[in-house]
Amino acid sequence: MTYNGSANVGCLASSYVCNGNCTKREVSVTSTAISMSVGIICNTLALLILIKAYRRFRIKSKAAFLLSAGGLVVTDFFGHLINGSLALYVYAFQKDCERFDPHKSLCDFFGVCMAFFGLSPLLLGSLMAVERCIGVTHPLFHTTALGSHRVKRLLVLTWLLGLLVALLPILFQRPYQVQRSRSWCFFRLHGPRDWVDVLLPILFSVLGLLALLVSLVCNTVTCLTLLQCQVKPDRDQHCHGRNTSHHSEMICQLLAIMLVSCVCWGPILITSIILSLQDHDEDQTYTHMLLVVRMATWNQILDPWVYILLRKAVLKRLLQVALRLCNTHPKPTFGWQGSTLGSSIEASSSVISRPDLICLDGPFLPDTAIQSAHLP
Repeated sequence: MTYNGSANVGCLASSYVCNGNCTKREVSVTSTAISMSVGIICNTLALLILIKAYRRFRIKSKAAFLLSAGGLVVTDFFGHLINGSLALYVYAFQKDCERFDPHKSLCDFFGVCMAFFGLSPLLLGSLMAVERCIGVTHPLFHTTALGSHRVKRLLVLTWLLGLLVALLPILFQRPYQVQRSRSWCFFRLHGPRDWVDVLLPILFSVLGLLALLVSLVCNTVTCLTLLQCQVKPDRDQHCHGRNTSHHSEMICQLLAIMLVSCVCWGPILITSIILSLQDHDEDQTYTHMLLVVRMATWNQILDPWVYILLRKAVLKRLLQVALRLCNTHPKPTFGWQGSTLGSSIEASSSVISRPDLICLDGPFLPDTAIQSAHLP
């Protein structure tokens, strides 16, 4: 295709990579290795937590949510493993793609992985939000229609949809483009393009933004329903017999996932649409594009921490620690000392034994004056 030649624009001479200063390249390799290692460790820990929780709630309604969450964590795990390994491989050859990838097959594979592991978590997050919304608003329908086997099918369909979108450039013979930093590949956003080249990144970005919008709407409906059950539990027949503690835990996790996805993936999705619709110089957008793609990689690092930290046991422990810290502060005491209390008791007993000394509105009168006042 004619676009293969333009893809070589990103593969310049290797002398540009090291431009007299290799410190930046070494820092990039170190940050990539650290990011990949931290992401793999965090996702592995989160996966172990979800497996343990799934064994406890396999029969309950939480099992469907745990299956979706497990699919999200597995996707993030392999995203860090595969994309991080490809990035390290590129750095190992000093980003000289003409030497290790003359036919651009590795770039196409890298681009497919970037698109798939970027879009799939967004779609899985929206699937989890829809599943929780149905589970809270229509629990009977959720129990009968969304069993574990159907949730597994939905997971497979979600992965297939993400893979289909990622393979569209290959199917339309529009190979992925080596980006300006030559450390990753993505949709064609610069250079000669036709309407297909413009449509593909827009489709990717629109699906991602639509998934975020569905998550926002479903999570809002779910939170409002739970609040209504807390305020007026007797007026809503769906609120009876509902385990609100588990629902609250899952909603907190969903809100955190949605927030992380919006912050991490929102910039790159919007940037892809802008660059597709308008022509921009690649040198001008280089720094911004590198920043947004690094923000997107943090999504797969922060997602597992949602399941590690936002658990009921961890939240209870944090609440106990906070209460202990509050109790350690000195509080003002309003009690009396022992001697003061004893003298107060003696004074009150003397007053009771001599009621003639009590005067509410005037000065104390001597005993002789009181006795003369009672004489006729």
